[in-house]
Amino acid sequence: MSAARTLSMRDALYEAPGPRTRRRVRIGTMVSAVVVLLAIAAVVRQFWVTGQLAPRYWSLFLQWTTWRFLGQGLLGTVAVALTAGAIALVLGLLLMLGRMSGVRPLAALCRVVTDFFRGVPSLLLIYFFFFVPAQLGLKLPSFWMLTLPVALAASGVLAEVFRAGVNAVPRGQVEAALSIGLSRGKTMRKIVLPQAVRYVIPSLIAQLVVVVKDTTVAYVVSYPDLMQNARVLITSYDALVSLYLVIAVIYILINYAINKASVAVANRTGVKIVR
Repeated sequence: MSAARTLSMRDALYEAPGPRTRRRVRIGTMVSAVVVLLAIAAVVRQFWVTGQLAPRYWSLFLQWTTWRFLGQGLLGTVAVALTAGAIALVLGLLLMLGRMSGVRPLAALCRVVTDFFRGVPSLLLIYFFFFVPAQLGLKLPSFWMLTLPVALAASGVLAEVFRAGVNAVPRGQVEAALSIGLSRGKTMRKIVLPQAVRYVIPSLIAQLVVVVKDTTVAYVVSYPDLMQNARVLITSYDALVSLYLVIAVIYILINYAINKASVAVANRTGVKIVR
């Protein structure tokens, strides 16, 4: 029984590898590891030859002010990501409900809005909020000039994620609820949505990775996020390679933590993530 429960799509489609295949996989893994190590060594050597490993490019990380400034930028990134994520969740849910409401004009409008936000790059939306409100006499803080377009771009994706969750709920449950006299609204609210949200929680958390990456264009509106503060330090210390490497590691760790959180939530809710 436990073996049947843990059967994955890969197990169903492919046979278990035999001894020869496992040996080839081990050899391929070792060769790949050697190639990666050689590539890393070549990059490090190039850094050494060009002087990028000189202490003057790395000594700034021994100063508390450097990490405090980067920490302030990280807090800015987190604030934008969480606020944009919350707005995108609400707006994405509303777009999904409108599209599945059965009211044709509303459904058509929500579909157009969803497709628009999914198709337009977030950077273009940022430029829109940067230039258009100012021409209309509206002065938006840089926080909202970044948060709103990132939220709108993510809401189109989340609307489709929610819709996939609703479609994953067995149709028989909806028909049973309607047969006992529940309205379509109550059926959606009490039966469909709780299950749909449970199905898509890992995807919702994983979408936060995209939101975090979209915040890296904060320089357009001069918002002091992690990347913008790093650019200020690069200008001050002329340490482009070292700072970008450290910032890349920070973003990797953030996204890794989000992915681990997604897996943890999936395990708690019983939703299997195919990887």
